[in-house]
Amino acid sequence: MVDRPRPRVDALVDRFGRIATDLRVSLTDRCNLRCTYCMPAEGLPWLPKSEILTDDEVNRLIRVAVQRLGVREVRFTGGEPLLRPGLPGIVAAAAALRPRPRLSLTTNAIGLARMAAPLRAAGLDRVNVSLDTLHAERFDAIAHRRRLPDVLAGLTAAADAGLTPVKLNAVLLRGVNDDEAVPLLRFALTHGYELRFIEQMPLDAQHAWDRGAMITGGEILAALRAGFTLLPDPAERGGAPAETWLVEGYADAAGRPAKVGVIGSVTRPFCGDCDRTRLTADGQVRACLFAREESDLRAGLRGGATDEELAERWRVAMWGKRAGHGIDDPAFLQPGRPMSAIGG
Repeated sequence: MVDRPRPRVDALVDRFGRIATDLRVSLTDRCNLRCTYCMPAEGLPWLPKSEILTDDEVNRLIRVAVQRLGVREVRFTGGEPLLRPGLPGIVAAAAALRPRPRLSLTTNAIGLARMAAPLRAAGLDRVNVSLDTLHAERFDAIAHRRRLPDVLAGLTAAADAGLTPVKLNAVLLRGVNDDEAVPLLRFALTHGYELRFIEQMPLDAQHAWDRGAMITGGEILAALRAGFTLLPDPAERGGAPAETWLVEGYADAAGRPAKVGVIGSVTRPFCGDCDRTRLTADGQVRACLFAREESDLRAGLRGGATDEELAERWRVAMWGKRAGHGIDDPAFLQPGRPMSAIGG
């Protein structure tokens, strides 16, 4: 790559010409589950409250991203974002911005039965819900909590509140739930949800990820085709992380052809079209989910930086984004932070 000067544009451009328009905002590193592919059963040390961005600081950075940097979509993540007391107010502040960004939430749905309607009223557009199994005993084994009924209730409440399309995220684990590809898709089709299978990624706090044990996107597709006829999706993928297929003979809740997706971050990477930028709960910009470097915006926020100074720091951070995540590189090292502290 020939290095070139960074252009003076009001956008988050990197050296490879990609433009980040999708912002993932982690609101907390705390979670009320202990999923085996994310953290140990005993949990993790949480960030001190003093290091977490305040609601006003989160709102300000989202405003900078939308009004100065061209961000068009904001996804609230965690940890578990429903644990953030000020979540409805943060959503409302983002919904009041002009231009208005699309607003979504990635959640385990525990508490969503109570929060779905208030979040919809605040301006949230839709939700992604993690659901790895339909069996209570398997849920207990994966998440170390007996909360499957709460998740299912949250899904129903989200659909009833109009947080649609409701999308499901599922991770298949070899020897645990790897026989549930077809049942999970059948469940999603029955209820009008959109299902996405995600390859297990090297983002666990234990650093126990094993590529050889990971269920690949190809294996997932083979399992799905044993129960359904999948057709190529004619829609342009763009920067979406999921490759999608139409499920022949099925329609979604709006009457459109039903789809299923596979996010093959490891075996079918989409780095060349990535349009995401990430903000951690403690105010660090991450140019890539797998980056080992971060850029501090919290210090600027608390040190009196202007909006334009914050925007410029953000531009500089994204300009240095690497061409790809490098998982196939023998020198690849997992990020120092696990997924719960980065935000999905």
